[in-house]
Amino acid sequence: MSGSSRIPVVDVSSGEKYVNDRGMSVIKDGIKASAGGGPRLPKPKWLRARIHGGETYEQVKSIVHEHRLATVCEEAKCPNMSECWSAGTATIMLMGDVCTRACRFCAVNTGNPRGWLDSEEPDNTARSVQLMGLKYVVLTSVNRDDLPDGGAGHYAACVRRVKEVNAATAVEALTPDFLGSLADVETVVDSGVEVFAQNVETVRRLTHPVRDPRAGYEQTLEVLAHAKKHRPDVLTKTSLMLGLGETDEEIREALEDLRRAKVDIVTFGQYLQPTAHHYPIERYVTPEEFETYREWGLEMGFLEVVSGVLVRSSYRAEQVLEKNNVGLTPA
Repeated sequence: MSGSSRIPVVDVSSGEKYVNDRGMSVIKDGIKASAGGGPRLPKPKWLRARIHGGETYEQVKSIVHEHRLATVCEEAKCPNMSECWSAGTATIMLMGDVCTRACRFCAVNTGNPRGWLDSEEPDNTARSVQLMGLKYVVLTSVNRDDLPDGGAGHYAACVRRVKEVNAATAVEALTPDFLGSLADVETVVDSGVEVFAQNVETVRRLTHPVRDPRAGYEQTLEVLAHAKKHRPDVLTKTSLMLGLGETDEEIREALEDLRRAKVDIVTFGQYLQPTAHHYPIERYVTPEEFETYREWGLEMGFLEVVSGVLVRSSYRAEQVLEKNNVGLTPA
């Protein structure tokens, strides 16, 4: 089914239900206004994202919108969007911008797409990667629990098409957990990706209430472990948000669990509460603490630990193998 048929969208506030331009009933920013949350803490002086712009930024924006692509940069309100787009990179979000889950940290719209897929998305994605001249691209997606395979087949088709059109481009797949279906995990891992990622998001104790009940700490660990066992040549990667109330002991435990799952790459970043309806921030982690957590991970044997205040799972992903904290840590 193509994504070309649209209806007008009315202006709505965060947390309200509305009908989007594809006729789906969704909740704006993913969390209902009645869900609670709390006021956002004032940001410390070290938490400031530089605003970038210019010709490259506008070119990436034009390519993304012309080809009807969703990006996690826009949908998840990423603080690094202007930096990445100005550098000619974007993280493309497959299968639309409506997620079937309602994680309390995430600002992506929530609803039921009822099987909708854009049949032109594999071609549009591949063409966009070509036009942007990307040597490395991160393909992520919403959760699609409404599809029998969680969208794994469509995901793999997009990866294969990107590779067909851009033979020299490395692809990182930042995927859903496919409800723990290991066959669906294999479908994506076998599609030609260099990196397979699935985010554990937070420590074991905070998984619920932070993540949707259909997600799970052990489920993510199993997905990552199976991906590595199935294709040892593919790098595996995950990400944790900090500032949700986790302790240092719980961070260490998470790193140890991930190491046992043979995960290669971990990223740490500060959780930023998207709206007053979302899960509240408990603390702001200092740059010095982020550096300490990176050192812990490297001592445990991870290939790289990308750790910093504004780090997100796909931030400067193409630089990970340079092993310098993607340029964030002074030499």
